Amino acid sequence: MSAPKKAVKAPDHLDQLDRDIINRLQKGFPLSDKPYAAVAGELNTRESELLRRLQRLLDDRILTRFGPLFNAEKMGGALSLCAMKIPPEVFDEVAAQVNEFSEVAHNYEREHALNMWFVLATETEHAKQQALRRIEKTTGYPVYDMPRQAEYYVGLYLQA
Repeated sequence: MSAPKKAVKAPDHLDQLDRDIINRLQKGFPLSDKPYAAVAGELNTRESELLRRLQRLLDDRILTRFGPLFNAEKMGGALSLCAMKIPPEVFDEVAAQVNEFSEVAHNYEREHALNMWFVLATETEHAKQQALRRIEKTTGYPVYDMPRQAEYYVGLYLQA
């Protein structure tokens, strides 16, 4: 059972093309030699304009990430949400250490006792456990491993 998709009001500084870009890119990305040109054509704009706006949406943190999402488990890999409790005075230093690991993505700070959160993706469960141990050894702080129990998709569709 799935709930109907609800449109939400976009921030006032987004124009119609910004909204259309955000909505369209959530519907999948064309597999072609020129995927941005294909999407730009669908949206009645130029490829260069689409790329410029996409970069601005990322720079302004309207979008925090744009890129492929792979289901690591279906490909035989392992994926976990991880958290750490890092003293504020060394947060940036530890974040830099954690970010050096190629297995780490989406590292961000939260206002919580566990204030550093990141996604860890590896080719195998064994490799995930090794990466967790290496992060702990490098940083000197424990990593709380929270593997996914269920998957949910929440789409964001902006009103026209």
